[in-house]
Amino acid sequence: QVQLVESGGGLVQAGGSLRLSCAASGGTFSGSVMGWFRQASGKEREFVAAISWSGGTTYYADSVKGRFTISRDSAKNTVYVQMNSLKPEDTAVYYCAARPIVGRRWYVRPNEYDYWGQGTQVTVSS
Repeated sequence: QVQLVESGGGLVQAGGSLRLSCAASGGTFSGSVMGWFRQASGKEREFVAAISWSGGTTYYADSVKGRFTISRDSAKNTVYVQMNSLKPEDTAVYYCAARPIVGRRWYVRPNEYDYWGQGTQVTVSS
């Protein structure tokens, strides 16, 4: 059974940094796309970033491009998102997601992912 467990959230001041981790287990992820999404209170879940597990190629939402970096450690079956220059509008619950079967495009909608973690809260104070 696939499990995704996020960690690393917390409270940070605007301009600060956090690194979120997503530990994946219970499956084979070599051909997967791994994504990070976020959901602010009262808003829909939105795409943040994705990475191809095999090739390491990445894709970002415009709102985080240049500030966030997604990466993976295959040996640890863990995906990370390094978040720099955080803004109050980055405040949300951040979720890790996995899509095992992929084609030749990026996946940015929540319903395109099959497995989800429980989420970790990120709060950015002004």
